[in-house]
Amino acid sequence: MATTIKTQNFPVTGMTCAGCAVSVQSMIAAQNGVQQAEVNYASQSVKISFNPVTVKPQDFKNALQGIGYDMIIDEENAQEKQEELQQQAYQALKSNFMWAAILTTPVVLIGMFWMDMPYANELMLLLTTPVLFFYGRSFFINAYNQAKHGKANMDSLVALSTGIAYIFSVFNTFNPHFWHQRGLHPHVYYEAAAVVIVFIMLGKLLEGRAKSSTSTAIKKLIGLQPKTVIRLGASGEEEVPISQVQVGDLILIKPGEKIPVDGRVAEGNSFVDESMISGEPIAVVKEAGDSVFAGTINQKGSFKFTAEKVGQDTLLAQIIKLVQDAQGSRAPVQKLVDKIAGIFVPVVMLIALLTFAIWMLFGGEHAFTHSLMAMVTVLVIACPCALGLATPTAIMVGIGKGAEQGILIKDAEALEAGHLVNAIILDKTGTITAGHPQVQHLYWTKAASAHAERYEAVLLAIEQQSEHPLAEAIIKYLKQKTLPTVQVSQFNSLTGLGVEAVFEDETYIAASHQILKRQNLVLDKDLQQQLASWKEEAYTLVYFANSKEVLAVVAIADELKAGSKEAIQQLQKQGIAVYMLTGDHEQTAKAVAKQTGIIHYQADVLPADKAAFVEKLQREGKVVAMIGDGINDSHALAQANVSIAMGKGSDIAIDVAKITLVSSDLRLVPKALQLSSQTVRTIRQNLFWAFIYNLVGIPLAAGILYPFNGFLLNPMLAGAAMALSSVSVVTNSLRLKFLTS
Repeated sequence: MATTIKTQNFPVTGMTCAGCAVSVQSMIAAQNGVQQAEVNYASQSVKISFNPVTVKPQDFKNALQGIGYDMIIDEENAQEKQEELQQQAYQALKSNFMWAAILTTPVVLIGMFWMDMPYANELMLLLTTPVLFFYGRSFFINAYNQAKHGKANMDSLVALSTGIAYIFSVFNTFNPHFWHQRGLHPHVYYEAAAVVIVFIMLGKLLEGRAKSSTSTAIKKLIGLQPKTVIRLGASGEEEVPISQVQVGDLILIKPGEKIPVDGRVAEGNSFVDESMISGEPIAVVKEAGDSVFAGTINQKGSFKFTAEKVGQDTLLAQIIKLVQDAQGSRAPVQKLVDKIAGIFVPVVMLIALLTFAIWMLFGGEHAFTHSLMAMVTVLVIACPCALGLATPTAIMVGIGKGAEQGILIKDAEALEAGHLVNAIILDKTGTITAGHPQVQHLYWTKAASAHAERYEAVLLAIEQQSEHPLAEAIIKYLKQKTLPTVQVSQFNSLTGLGVEAVFEDETYIAASHQILKRQNLVLDKDLQQQLASWKEEAYTLVYFANSKEVLAVVAIADELKAGSKEAIQQLQKQGIAVYMLTGDHEQTAKAVAKQTGIIHYQADVLPADKAAFVEKLQREGKVVAMIGDGINDSHALAQANVSIAMGKGSDIAIDVAKITLVSSDLRLVPKALQLSSQTVRTIRQNLFWAFIYNLVGIPLAAGILYPFNGFLLNPMLAGAAMALSSVSVVTNSLRLKFLTS
């Protein structure tokens, strides 16, 4: 029996740089039974595919604790627990930073202005020691834990650089004669070591604050769910935690309250704001039998509803999970960045050693001092954090912004690929059209028009007894009018034709055109002309007649969704080829194509044909997006480069697709593609500045300009530049929130 591979997201705590993410990923991937592990530094999470028989989440937790990290393996409230731990860590870092800054300030003043005062070195030693080994102890602890397993990260660079500067300074404080005998001044670098720690702490504080802003979409979604509900039982009303609600419970919703779980109205009526699901600002009326969804907001009325989906099964919970998974996923470009980050720290250490060696060989009189400072500066400035944050922060903000607009993006790959799309395939029913037949016209003959109200009442009474799908459209249309109630008798279903019934000794029929031949009924000239124009529109026609003549014709069609034509024209203006594939017949496909301006369309298409058409376009070199809503679209959705499902479509289509439009509005498609373009542009900007920073910063730190103009970068400035690089990348990603789309 084959073992099912389980894929699960776990929050990780203690990661402080991109190198940490690489260490965590490699440690988990090395565990027996793990098929794949993907760490996202920005979301502080790891996505693991593993064999639950061979390895348990506790094994992952133990492995990470061995190298100084931790993992939250409790599924319930994991997000809240992670946020609580991160908040505690943030407050501890803030406190450590403040005290470190207070102690560092006099060290800097003495080191720069009063270095010749009595006991200056001893005083700086006294103040610097707690900055490094108490308030900054996490850098050294993490570096040690990494070294135990033969790994290195940003903490390794910080610990090495500040530790070497500190040890060198301590030596010079107590052994100044060693340098005096060689004709050199015993420089100390307490201020450099302390300031580097303080600047890196400041950078982490700013980075943490900025990163917390990237996940506001998740926080908003989680905030839509109330903590308690009013449950109705044998003992009356009781307020219980939402976690205790079971399927089948009767829930009372009062005006202004958020609906806690998915269900169906049992009693009462109200208007419900469903904008978080549909994007539509107008509240929707809810009556007995109507569905309600968790997170939506009740307006003025009060009603009772029966819980049908609770916990992780609600639509809101599924949306939250989709967004969380997507923000934790990695874009293809991130895989390359991860490889670079993985070798970055060892390469920097090698560059630092080479810098030291070159300065020792060619540094002249102050070779050792310059060697030491250049090596320390290289170790400080070469932070892989900016590189590691470049992609995931942009992805998190982009996916979060999409969620706020009703565009649920399941993974980063879809977001990255969206801007490349140059061909879009649309299903017709449920995608371009509403998927629900509606009466477009009701035409009465001249003879019948004088008694139209009476005949409409008869037609309504007949159709109310019919089970035909088109009957619902006619009933809905006629119920909008105030008609007298009539009773018909001898109702009969005519197989393959329609229905008939008797009213006041006259037989009435509502049926297809085949009834004309059977009853020998003739159409008048006006009606024939009207039918000719309707034929171009591919309407489905229902004939209403008595035993002597045709009284009326009802024209029914699946109406275009609001915005479908606008969205299609906008896509075509952007140079994207739009195709419509439908299983409907040629005439209907032609009519819809004409109404929307689609040039390329195919009718009578089977599900396998849709997938084959996607493949054909891909062979021609096109990047294809498939948009559909039904089970019959799932094969093509899986085949496409970018797959988009309608939120009101089938569960299978939504499951297969990488992007879901919650409101099923096609106008969100151009927005999704534009969001992809904006996100990819932001990623490129981030990567450019991250790479440029290191390409320029490391040679400057090594002293490349010293032979030309005597410039040697101070380690303190290097620490400030390193902190600024990470903050600038995160800030640039946050700009995505404010771009219009």
